[in-house]
Amino acid sequence: MDLSSSSTELNNNKARERVYHASRLDMYRKPFGAQPEGSVVRLFLECPSAYHDVTLCYTYGLYSFSYHEEPMARCDGGYKAELMLPDESCLLFYWFRFVDDEDTVKYYVASGDKQNGEGEIYHEPPRVGADEDKYPYAFQITVYDKSFKTPDRIKGAMIYQIFPDRFARGDDYSFDRMVNASDRTERVYHRDWYEDVDIYGKPETGYLACDFFGGTLKGIAQKIDYIKSLGINILYLNPIFEARSSHRYDTADYMQVDPVLGGNPAFAELVRVCDEHGIKIILDGVFSHTGADSRYFNKFDRYDGIGAFKSFENGDESPYRSWYNFWRDEDGNPVYDSWWGFPDLPNVNEDDLSYRKFIFGDGGVVKTWLGRGAGGFRLDVSDELPDSFIRQMRKTIKRNSNGEGILIGEVWEDASCKCSYGSYRDFMFGNTHDSVMGYTFRHIVLDFLCGYISAEVMEARLEGFRERYPAEAYYSIMNLVSSHDVPRIMTMLSKPSDSDDREIQKDMAVSAAQYSDCSRMSRIAYALQIGYIGACCLYYGDEILMEGYKDPFNRRTYPWGRLTGRQEENLSYIRRLSRIRNDNACLKTGYYKTLFTEGDVFCFMRYLVDGRDFFGKEAYGSPRIILLINRGDDPAYVMVDDSGNETTVRRLKSAFVSLNDSFVMGAVKGARMTYGLPPRSFMFLIF
Repeated sequence: MDLSSSSTELNNNKARERVYHASRLDMYRKPFGAQPEGSVVRLFLECPSAYHDVTLCYTYGLYSFSYHEEPMARCDGGYKAELMLPDESCLLFYWFRFVDDEDTVKYYVASGDKQNGEGEIYHEPPRVGADEDKYPYAFQITVYDKSFKTPDRIKGAMIYQIFPDRFARGDDYSFDRMVNASDRTERVYHRDWYEDVDIYGKPETGYLACDFFGGTLKGIAQKIDYIKSLGINILYLNPIFEARSSHRYDTADYMQVDPVLGGNPAFAELVRVCDEHGIKIILDGVFSHTGADSRYFNKFDRYDGIGAFKSFENGDESPYRSWYNFWRDEDGNPVYDSWWGFPDLPNVNEDDLSYRKFIFGDGGVVKTWLGRGAGGFRLDVSDELPDSFIRQMRKTIKRNSNGEGILIGEVWEDASCKCSYGSYRDFMFGNTHDSVMGYTFRHIVLDFLCGYISAEVMEARLEGFRERYPAEAYYSIMNLVSSHDVPRIMTMLSKPSDSDDREIQKDMAVSAAQYSDCSRMSRIAYALQIGYIGACCLYYGDEILMEGYKDPFNRRTYPWGRLTGRQEENLSYIRRLSRIRNDNACLKTGYYKTLFTEGDVFCFMRYLVDGRDFFGKEAYGSPRIILLINRGDDPAYVMVDDSGNETTVRRLKSAFVSLNDSFVMGAVKGARMTYGLPPRSFMFLIF
């Protein structure tokens, strides 16, 4: 008797007896991923013949949902159904109900972190809607506007994020001019560029994030060759409008660049210099709140005219009164709605039509700054703005930029099914944002590099987002590993203890024993940004391994003229990596395929088809590039087999090849090649 044949037959019989659906495999759901309105999706559930009453259950909508059931048709090996999706952008959730051979009603639902999007059997149906916060989950299809298109400039872009006060002083800098640019006495001014950030403030005010180092827009313009050497084509600036604080999220005047940064003439010069170098500027738009110290609210009477605060307090007329929500406490004192309870940040009523006219009308904020040369906006706290406000923002930007203006939202969670204020949000359907900031990407990459999840789980999570986001948005997502709002990548890789004490945070530093490993892991993080789908966003200073825990330590000054040898070496490394992406369109807008995942090893391929990218456009550079990653403590050996119809990768337990510290290798077409990856390393294979 052939025992191996019997074993194979038994396994096949068991496979045929399973209940199975995998949303990322064509056999079970086709086509893949998010779909345009009105398209047709074919679903298949593998199911034993003894099971009966197999039903497709689905619900769709956005602000309200309708529930439906459809008996599935029996076919070879299971049951099938075909759905014509709604002719309107929405979310569609589905799952399967069946009766097993013991006459028990069961459900096949989605399951997190599973390969290929496979689900599992559960004893109750999913809960969907705005209160969806408990297991089990439904499979999701994102139905988006069929006309949804994002600017080509943002797809696969190279973005550099700058916190303006901390990047560079211009040659016109003077300490006295910086101090005299404002009469705000609560500010702390640093003469020494290399001094650490302030955490105390002034005695009468305390800490208000009001310390200034004198970075300017001219300073940025004069470093444009440095920025371009990083392969950058988009510059994202944290707020530049006049404000009291150094972070400037407390806008004082939407129409003026802060005098400390050089004023409006400095912005005009920066636009000119950036245009000469093929770089577009994205501005940080803060529209959910203003500063209390602003010409609109004018709580401290620093601006001419009557602001909203005095209007409510004294009954004087003000054009800004209706922008804000006031009431009186039990003692008759004025009280107002503020962002997360911070009195310096009064909330704006974004549905107020006079406010919308100020933002979107002729001569308004959006048209003015697009007219001055901005390439678009990043929306601060986008999930705290009404969907209708963001839709109007998108329309205004597109109308005034020939469709080329960019709109990125600050959304930290899954933007395709984000819930806030009692409903799902209209974020990924082509009506609001082009895309969002990639905080989900950061979270997944850090979890992998810190050893909290395996390569298999990382792949499953990344593929889940690729499945749920429309391609136009996914190729435009601002993938980041550091920003002004989170600790820097080097600091996070050292696994610091969590603390809200700024005295403790100030002294947090990567130890000498950790430095080599953290820097190698940081390079892997950047390699993933370079190789994976989406725009690669580099936070200023990450290219030289700057450190810093939470705000304000992640906003330290760039140490011009004082780079260490290790920092210079990493800068050279980052420049070479950036050139790989800029020289090969497949890394920007090419197709994607996972080739191998196991433990510490993750391998994927970006490629063209007949010389064209994912969007059907002719592309330049290599037709295929493979990224091999080993985050582990031990060497990894992999065989890349390019000799057949498909490129495959498998791991070897050992191999008689040398470990290769070079991170760029040429690959031979039609060959089988074995590569040795040192611990905490990566390699690009360029065909």
